[in-house]
Amino acid sequence: MFYFKSMINVCIVEDEVAQANLLKEYIDRFSKKSRVQCAVTHLPDGIDLVDEYRGQFDIILLDIQMKHLDGMAAAEKIRKVDSDVIIIFITSTVQYAVQGYAVDALGYVLKPVPYLQFEQLFDKAIARVNAKREKVFIRVSVDERQIKLDCDSIYYIESQRNNVCIHCQDADYVTVGPLKKFDEMLAGHGFSKCHNAYIVNLSYVEAVQKEEVLLTNGVELPISRARKKEFMAALTEDIL
Repeated sequence: MFYFKSMINVCIVEDEVAQANLLKEYIDRFSKKSRVQCAVTHLPDGIDLVDEYRGQFDIILLDIQMKHLDGMAAAEKIRKVDSDVIIIFITSTVQYAVQGYAVDALGYVLKPVPYLQFEQLFDKAIARVNAKREKVFIRVSVDERQIKLDCDSIYYIESQRNNVCIHCQDADYVTVGPLKKFDEMLAGHGFSKCHNAYIVNLSYVEAVQKEEVLLTNGVELPISRARKKEFMAALTEDIL
């Protein structure tokens, strides 16, 4: 299904209740000042974040030092299924925060957390979320994990009997079909069928030849006679 957001979903992962409450107060203060609607969830440990994660958050404020699963390990697990969520570390020492670059963290705030530093970084996070609002995502089940995929990264989707293979820039993902489900989800979002077995991201079409579609990554896909007219019309509309 598509992953659209009506407000900004923030998760605070912090085992110290006083710190978690302080961050909630800061978010509320920021929201009132900036007129930004935020839904805030508090989780006491990194393991709670990983166990319950379904790609539902826009911003994660993540304490690094926690009892069961520390913030760095939690961030590494989250990045395996969601490359898009914004992570901000809350830490007691700069030593741990520097490791955040390995998981593409936006930045870090040192405890005790000063409001001004929090406001500057949180404002940057909000701006990044808003910049991504036009993006479209799908969530798919792969090997019993829920993975959120940016549709801009998808080259094409291939039918494989009862499954489909989603060919992306970083990897291929096999999930339950049928292909028709994805055709309906992606209608109007720059995708079109060139064949009963293939849905193509039109932005990656290099050329259309007599019996095949050439993609920018060098892949050649068959184009059926029955689909060619509709595919070419969609491609022309996408270019315009």
